[in-house]
Amino acid sequence: MMESVGVYGFCGCKAKNKLKCDSKWEVTAAETAPTSAYSSPARSLGDTGITPLSPSHIVNDANSNVSEQQTFLVVVAIDFGTTSSGYAYSFTKEPECIHVMRRWEGGDPGVSNQKTPTTILLTPEKKFHSFGYAARDFYHDLDPNEAKQWLYLEKFKMKLHTTGDLTMDTDLTAANGKKVKALEIFAYALQYFKEQALKELSDQAGSDFENSDVRWVITVPAIWKQPAKQFMRQAAYQAGLASPENSEQLIIALEPEAASIYCRKLRLHQMVELSSKAVFNGYSASDTVGAGFAQAKEHIRRNRQSRTFLVENVIGEIWSELEEGDKYVVVDSGGGTVDLTVHQIRLPEGHLKELYKATGGPYGSLGVDYEFEKLLCKIFGEDFIEQFKIKRPAAWVDLMIAFESRKRAAAPDRSNPLNITLPFSFIDYYKKFRGHSVEHALRKSNVDFVKWSSQGMLRMSPDAMNALFKPTIDSIIEHLRDLFQKPEVSTVKFLFLVGGFAEAPLLQQAVHTAFGDKCRIIIPQDVGLTILKGAVLFGLDPAVIKVRRSPLTYGVGVLNRYVEGKHPPEKLLVKDGTRWCTDVFDKFISADQSVALGELVKRSYTPAKPSQLVIVINIYSSEHDNVSFITDPGVKKCGTLRLDLTGTSGTAVPTRREIQTLMQFGDTEIKATAVDIATSKSVRVGIDFLNY
Repeated sequence: MMESVGVYGFCGCKAKNKLKCDSKWEVTAAETAPTSAYSSPARSLGDTGITPLSPSHIVNDANSNVSEQQTFLVVVAIDFGTTSSGYAYSFTKEPECIHVMRRWEGGDPGVSNQKTPTTILLTPEKKFHSFGYAARDFYHDLDPNEAKQWLYLEKFKMKLHTTGDLTMDTDLTAANGKKVKALEIFAYALQYFKEQALKELSDQAGSDFENSDVRWVITVPAIWKQPAKQFMRQAAYQAGLASPENSEQLIIALEPEAASIYCRKLRLHQMVELSSKAVFNGYSASDTVGAGFAQAKEHIRRNRQSRTFLVENVIGEIWSELEEGDKYVVVDSGGGTVDLTVHQIRLPEGHLKELYKATGGPYGSLGVDYEFEKLLCKIFGEDFIEQFKIKRPAAWVDLMIAFESRKRAAAPDRSNPLNITLPFSFIDYYKKFRGHSVEHALRKSNVDFVKWSSQGMLRMSPDAMNALFKPTIDSIIEHLRDLFQKPEVSTVKFLFLVGGFAEAPLLQQAVHTAFGDKCRIIIPQDVGLTILKGAVLFGLDPAVIKVRRSPLTYGVGVLNRYVEGKHPPEKLLVKDGTRWCTDVFDKFISADQSVALGELVKRSYTPAKPSQLVIVINIYSSEHDNVSFITDPGVKKCGTLRLDLTGTSGTAVPTRREIQTLMQFGDTEIKATAVDIATSKSVRVGIDFLNY
């Protein structure tokens, strides 16, 4: 057993670094500590307390990634988007072929339907009815009074990003104002995709495809906090995609990482370059935004019938220009969020290293919808719009669908107006509500750039439409500018623009204008499917991502020797003449620290009372790096290791019992283990952000 002379551990002072303790650890029981006005979590829980025996050290365990040992016949990736969703798959025996799901029934004029809207419809009894176009069309066809009883939800994924205190009981609000559990809705949606995918695979194979044959990959934004990522995994368990006992069957992939993996494979004919740094791919910088992308769109339109994409087992031409240490930015602009991730290339295998912690925010294309809603409130009054949404929910959905197709027609060089059809029930309800016509409201509103058309449409000037995009695009550009100021990002070679919102010519032009002279800007042609295809590739080879940045600081609560003048008096705990500092945050890993996939951080502790047979180790996390105590602001409990050593009394146990604690980082899931060295008894737990 190791001696505890000159041990390292946090002494609980406000310094960031580990400090050497001045003397041997004393072993004592802390549960009988005198209570003070200050309530300490450790004391209130009655924890005996543990003290460090050794410095933390990292063990690179190459065999720790169990998922590589399991074999699956097929990888199915689900891109669960804010506005639209879809799945794609690849058989492990044919990894170069990625199949995008069957064409969906329904669809909108002028809108690609390789994915389906992220919309779900429940019956008045809150049972699942339909998803996607089917949900939207059925809801649209309901009698307005009957529609009020049905629960229609759309764009609900944003709730996971915007809810600060997300739990398993978080509610979502349907269009009719009724509440329903978010976990149920996400599970229904994932179950729907599971059934669709298994049916398609069974049809293709000519026999029933079992769920156990499938490795599932679900994509989430990199900027999501840990509770939201865990929530998605819990929903997938509830939907039957995998189980906690077989967690390796499901991978939670980060959207920009998936995009990055696909961009590695891009050939020259599969991309458009927007930057002014080079004349490339047949387009000069001046005509790229217009003509170049028009050609690309035509290419996509011609190939839309084909749902199988060949991914050559080679590194694309762009990628082959990258050298060891080269950096590039992936800008994933979707419906709800924009994720910015900086990756660095590692040769010879071309593995990816996350160089800078993912940043971004709620700057997706939904921002344009919110601006349109604000414009409607300005013209017709906020009170009317709120009432209309509640009283005529299906008609409000129709109006936003009409706006969506016009939104996609916005372009920098457009000169003719865009017409948005107002549903008849909007015109009718407005007249009842206000006592005058929609046309009268437009004349009175002083909004010059929106006119009334006699065909029952709002006629918007191109400038008016562009103004709706401006706040969202400005936020993206500003965020990118901030990113480019960072020293790690100053020498970026490429910027890959991906995600559904990347199809918007206005966003392309803004990115090109701001950064075209700093790096080469690349847009994959099938930009809306980039993440989906990359997620399939990730499922086929999860080891391609080697290094991530830890989003949080992790540690455990311990007792350290009290040092006068260094530790706050309220942390003093005296027992048998020994003075302890309680509530010390003993750090395993810091926020923004690089962590290799499968990396283990190991640390040894000893119980404060030798006779103790139940050892409780509480795990804590914080977004901050300089954490000293588990009571510091922003520190949250996220796990408990409870090691029960009763029944081991016959074993020869040293006076200083060593409890080894390990945390395995790198994947979106984090596992913690405690092992009693004397008896080899162990306990394992997944870090839990939703139930504490």
